[in-house]
Amino acid sequence: MTVLEDIKIECSKGKVHMTLIDPAAQDPDKSATIAGEAERAGTDFFMVGGSTDIDGKRLSRCIEGIKSSADKPVIIFPGSSSMISPLADAIYFMSLLNSKSIDFLMRHQVTAAVPLRKMKIETIPMGYIIVEPGMTVGRVGQADLVRRDDAASAVSYAVAAQMFGMSLVYLEAGSGSPEHVPGSIIRRVKESLDIPLIVGGGIRTPEASAEVARAGADVIVTGTVAERAQDVYSTLEPIIRAAKL
Repeated sequence: MTVLEDIKIECSKGKVHMTLIDPAAQDPDKSATIAGEAERAGTDFFMVGGSTDIDGKRLSRCIEGIKSSADKPVIIFPGSSSMISPLADAIYFMSLLNSKSIDFLMRHQVTAAVPLRKMKIETIPMGYIIVEPGMTVGRVGQADLVRRDDAASAVSYAVAAQMFGMSLVYLEAGSGSPEHVPGSIIRRVKESLDIPLIVGGGIRTPEASAEVARAGADVIVTGTVAERAQDVYSTLEPIIRAAKL
């Protein structure tokens, strides 16, 4: 079974949670600790990456740490064409659809395509859409941010992603965002799609997690909240449980 098939099966059963671990934010030992506690708390998949450009060696060390303490699939969430590793189970082969730079729309993907094929990593086509405030990823990705009151634009990007043949759509408020993607946008986008919808950024509490899930997100992503937690299990478990109620 492919990782994408696994994601779709889990989405058919209910809400899915993914834990994002940024290799630039901690060393492999801490990544391993976060992963073990997140898996115990009920996370379904791990995403590895971020908006800061890191090399493949550091990425691989992070993946090794995760796999040393957890069994869930590891998916690379790349910030550039250098963020690839044969140790991952899959990679989001994604286009930042509302970027003003061809690099994030297409060029990084072209650069990484042949190396990824040689590594035989599963590629999962994904449309990535940045919503205000966007944070670091919005700035680095030169995004023409979707306004928080502009559900129509988010829907247009998402439908275009599905028409391009992409397998997933990801709505992102930005790592560390003070607020998550508005429920009104999530709801409108979900109603427009026949493919799974991922939502991340600014989800720090069980209440926020439940709101995002009720609005229609199939997959809820949390990252910063786990990285900053004193007790990862106690922080993540109620957030994951709230998403899956």
